[in-house]
Amino acid sequence: MHKLRYGEIVSDDPEFIPEVTVIRLPVYRRCLVELTEQGITTVSSARLAAMAGVNAAKVRKDLSYLGSYGTRGVGYDVEFLLFEVSRELGMTTDRPVVIVGAGNLGSALVGYSGFNDRGFPVRAIFDNDPTRIGISLGDFEVMDLALLGEVVERDEVAIGVIATPPGSAQAVADALVEVGIRSILNFAPCILDLDRSIAVRRVDLASELQVLSFYQRQADPLGSQ
Repeated sequence: MHKLRYGEIVSDDPEFIPEVTVIRLPVYRRCLVELTEQGITTVSSARLAAMAGVNAAKVRKDLSYLGSYGTRGVGYDVEFLLFEVSRELGMTTDRPVVIVGAGNLGSALVGYSGFNDRGFPVRAIFDNDPTRIGISLGDFEVMDLALLGEVVERDEVAIGVIATPPGSAQAVADALVEVGIRSILNFAPCILDLDRSIAVRRVDLASELQVLSFYQRQADPLGSQ
């Protein structure tokens, strides 16, 4: 059973992994990939923590949810831990992606090679603006949003990316859900009103810059007045 405690979802399910841990798993995975590329076969929780920017106790707690406890005095097997983290993140198979919004942001996202490199191949980019439909963006031709359902079914798309202005984002989210998308990455600076069964992650670039501005002001309070 899932429930709320201090604003965070918790569960009585022994296989449940807290959201704060899930958010850190991609960071651990990136560190493990780096260690693998360096030919390092074992890693201590202290070293992994230093690479990830957290403390060792948090690393050990997070990895314990995966059933991985390492070996005292030796650490974690890098290759095996990388497999465990990748499996938990669902990265042992590709998760096809579609992008909605062929403006500046959408154009940049469709050309980002990191999606394909990390197992999230982009299958199509959509828009409902007649002046954009049919134009070429890299290897893609912008498709009419009306064809969304056809592409999602054909390519077994798992994730929808919203790269539209905020005024269009809710309608796009509804369209994605209607054709069977259950996971959405939202770049529009707005909150989507969707059923709680839909997994939504929001990337608000302006908000992130404001957070950085706060830390900049803290570092130089006199110069920021």
